[in-house]
This record gives sequence, structure tokens and C-alpha cells, in this order.
Amino acid sequence: MSRHFMNDFEQAYHALLALSGEVEAMINLSVKSLMERDLTAAKRVIDADTEIDQTEVRIEGDCLKMLALHQPVAADLRRLTTMMKINNDLERIADLSCNIAERASGVLASGEFPIPELIRTMAIQVVSMVQDALNSFVNLDPEQANEVILRDNEVDESNVKVIDDLSALLSQDPQWVAPALHCFSASRHLEQIADHATSIAEDVIYMVSGDIVRHQHNAPDSSNESGN
Repeated sequence: MSRHFMNDFEQAYHALLALSGEVEAMINLSVKSLMERDLTAAKRVIDADTEIDQTEVRIEGDCLKMLALHQPVAADLRRLTTMMKINNDLERIADLSCNIAERASGVLASGEFPIPELIRTMAIQVVSMVQDALNSFVNLDPEQANEVILRDNEVDESNVKVIDDLSALLSQDPQWVAPALHCFSASRHLEQIADHATSIAEDVIYMVSGDIVRHQHNAPDSSNESGN
């Protein structure tokens, strides 16, 4: 790694870490806006998205310049392309956080709708996944990255439970259709954020080892296929 490339890389790397902290805060604030019916918090999340978008574009541009000017190979190339992918995942997580915040106003307009507390639990699971995925990137730790991948199923299960709870509520009182749909969407957005955390973890494993593990944890067990 040349000195010029190292300097450019370090600048983009630290910008990415700063972005990750801002995005984590957006997730927490978006869930707060929904669970506590806090429109001020919702507005803060939505207002922050423009700056996140600008930062994402700037980091991507810096990475593309490094690819063109320094033409890195092997491990350096994997680190740079992983940074670009994580940068994109963080921007998408920010967008999903905005979507959750937008649901807060819809729930607020519906009065005393009982928001499932499990959504808050889901948010804790999801934020932990995002944090650990990013820590695995910082620490070059494929084992921690793999643990994040395995935890994605827990969030999927929580999402199913939220849907079941909301469906049961609607069967008792159909007047809650509108706010229930907002909560359905918020739960789904959290599940999608977990998917992005999983994507980051998969990219970390590739960066460290060169192994592509994307989709493998969802692949069927070939030993159970017919004909064996």
C-alpha cells in the first residue's frame, strides 16, 4: 500500500466510521419517534437524511478516485470495494430509518393505538446487529461477522411475531387497520435493516478471507435433497 493510497484510504475510512455512527443514531431515533409518538424525533430523522445522502455520495466518489488513481490489488482492493458496499448499505439503512419515522405521524393520527412493544425489542436486536457488523469491519473479525449473520433469523422471527400480534389485534378491533399497517411497515423496515447488517457482515468475511459467503447460509442442505 503506497503512502498516498494509505492517506486517501484513511480519510475515507474515518468518514465511513463517522457515517456509521450517524446512521445508528437514526435507527434509534426513528424507533423512538414511533414508539413514543414523538413527531419532533421523526422530523430530526427525516431532516438528517439529506446530509447522509451527500456523505454517501462523497465517500463513494473518493473510493472511485482511489480505484482509478492507485489501482489497488488483492487485499487492498477487497478493503476498498468492501468500504463502498458498506457505504451503500448505510445509506439504505438511513432511508429505512426515515421510512420508520414517517410511520410515526400515521400512528399518532390514530389516537391510542397499542403499538406492539416487540417492535422496540426488534429495534434493539437490529441496532446490535448493525453495531457488531461494523465492529467486525473495524476489527477485521470474520467470527464476529458470522455471528451477525446467524442472528438474522432472530429478527425474522420477531417480525413474524409482530405480524401475528397485529393480526390478532385487528381481528378484535378492525378500526385499527390504518395504524396497524404503519406498524406492519415499521416492523418490515427493521427486518430489512437487519438484512443490510447481514450484508455488511458477509462483505467483511470476503474482505478478510476472500471467501464469498453471500446466500450460503440460506442454501438448502444438499444431503436432504432427493436422490441421495
